Amino acid sequence: MLIIKNFLLAFIGLLDVALWLYMWTIIFRAVISWVNPDPYNKIVIFLYRITEPVLQRVRRFLPINNIGIDLSPLVILAVIYLVQNVFLQSLRGYVQLLG
Repeated sequence: MLIIKNFLLAFIGLLDVALWLYMWTIIFRAVISWVNPDPYNKIVIFLYRITEPVLQRVRRFLPINNIGIDLSPLVILAVIYLVQNVFLQSLRGYVQLLG
């Protein structure tokens, strides 16, 4: 049982780090969009490829259109925050009770 508990805690930790990295990727993409980046820069291409599929899905469901501000990064950051601080913390507490 101890191996399963440790494996689950390690998986939760990895998921937490992955969400943290994706959160900073979204933030960096939002900041870089303010300065009109070079579309041929490899970093800009990477940021757009890794974030655009998620941002595009959120944009479809936002009721506010044509206001000049893209609110989809804020929605994604809120979801990541909730997943990290509600779901993962609850899961971590549950796994601690297992053993």
